[in-house]
Amino acid sequence: MRQLTALDAQFLALENPRQAGHIGAVAVLDPGARPNGRLELEDIHNLIEERLPLLPPFRWRLKDVPFGLDYPYWIDDPDFDLEYHVRELALAPPPTDEKLADQVARIFSRPLDRARPLWEVYVIQGLADEHVAVMTKIHHAVIDGMSGAEIMGVLLDLGPHGRELPDAPPTRDSPNREPGDVEMLVRGALGAPRYITRVARALPSTIPNIEDVAVLAQIPGAKTLGRTTSGAARRLSRSEQLVLERSNLTPPRTQFNGRVSPHRRFAFGQLPLADVKAVKNEHGCSVNDVVVAICAGSVRRWLIEHDDLPSDPLVAQVPVSVRTESQAGTFGNRIGMLSVPFFTNEGNPVKRLILTHDAMLMAKERHKALPAELLQDATQFIPPAVFSRASRITFSLAASRKPIWNLVVSNVPGPQFPLYMAGARLVAHYPVSVITDGMGLNMTVMSYDGHLDFGIVADREQMRDVWKLIGWLRDSLDELLPAREEPPAAARPPAPTEVDPASS
Repeated sequence: MRQLTALDAQFLALENPRQAGHIGAVAVLDPGARPNGRLELEDIHNLIEERLPLLPPFRWRLKDVPFGLDYPYWIDDPDFDLEYHVRELALAPPPTDEKLADQVARIFSRPLDRARPLWEVYVIQGLADEHVAVMTKIHHAVIDGMSGAEIMGVLLDLGPHGRELPDAPPTRDSPNREPGDVEMLVRGALGAPRYITRVARALPSTIPNIEDVAVLAQIPGAKTLGRTTSGAARRLSRSEQLVLERSNLTPPRTQFNGRVSPHRRFAFGQLPLADVKAVKNEHGCSVNDVVVAICAGSVRRWLIEHDDLPSDPLVAQVPVSVRTESQAGTFGNRIGMLSVPFFTNEGNPVKRLILTHDAMLMAKERHKALPAELLQDATQFIPPAVFSRASRITFSLAASRKPIWNLVVSNVPGPQFPLYMAGARLVAHYPVSVITDGMGLNMTVMSYDGHLDFGIVADREQMRDVWKLIGWLRDSLDELLPAREEPPAAARPPAPTEVDPASS
């Protein structure tokens, strides 16, 4: 048995009939390299079955502690049924990206069954060019972005002919046994002292930095307490360490910062990585700066079109990994959250990029100055018995009063060489992620093999025209591309000679 952390449990706690806590991706595959040129349900089923010993989270099922006395546990499902988790469907002809996106949105709107391991895989036939999509759906309580990449690394190969698999971790000889309610109740009772210990251990790192935990900073008096404690700690230690200025961001309200519906919209698209790097080199910034800036340009166009553009910048939540090398393969969540100005209020694309670069630099410096486990420590303060209710109240207040963030923007670096799944070449890998009350837009991008693959998730009722954002991403990038110089006159081909019709 493996107990969830407070941060893992938070992704379970946010769930209600309108919002779910799972994430995933749509892998578009070209089966042309396979012997029969096809990729079917049986092929993906066999791939997962072969590699299941290397994917322990695929067998994990939730086991709650009675009365919520402590955080839940993962147990190995004694009734694991692979056929339940791997499914197949087909798009109606003719194939379009919009049809695929609509099907993905419908599937992602449905919650995962907590009585089973919290993942599903869909093989989607009927795409253009005889491509096949494999859509993964797994709960955020199980993985974060980095551990999700580790799972995909198990399922993907460097060539169409597969590879020799590493040895699986040793398994127990005794059969799986599900603990009963009495045993879980005893575990919960024994866990109460551990809660006190966790809080005591987290206090020194959390209280002085409470302003940097966006959810806790909403509590009345929290910012004052944090500043007072932080200043006292510096005086007692006589520290000369530079105190980085806090930006004191206040997110304005937009049309996508209300209460979300149970339904989603999804849109996806690609941009050339070479063009993004050309902008990066021209303006002396990072790829991530360019990604955030062009996302801001795209959202600005949407806000203007809907007469909803605030005069102040929005505030984006930018997840960052704090997973160390020694924590590889441990799954669960090891993340932090940056709060970054999102300059939709700046009309000049170059100024928008410069502002983004400066803001991202300051956010990264602040992040480096904070304890790596700050977000994990901060979630320890709410007793497990009231954890779910407190989390739901927090998101409800964000939807009805003041947003904590306006949207999520996430950039996940990926490999720059071709990968294969069950012998089919990976053409694109579009992320699909979470939205919540008060934060109804998520823009996540993954770089892969020379391009950036964007996946945009929005609330179906708040953003009916989410596909426009994909086109406006291209426009925002084009605005930043350096002007291409005309070739010298000697290198240009001669202009065609015009023939006077009267002379012929």
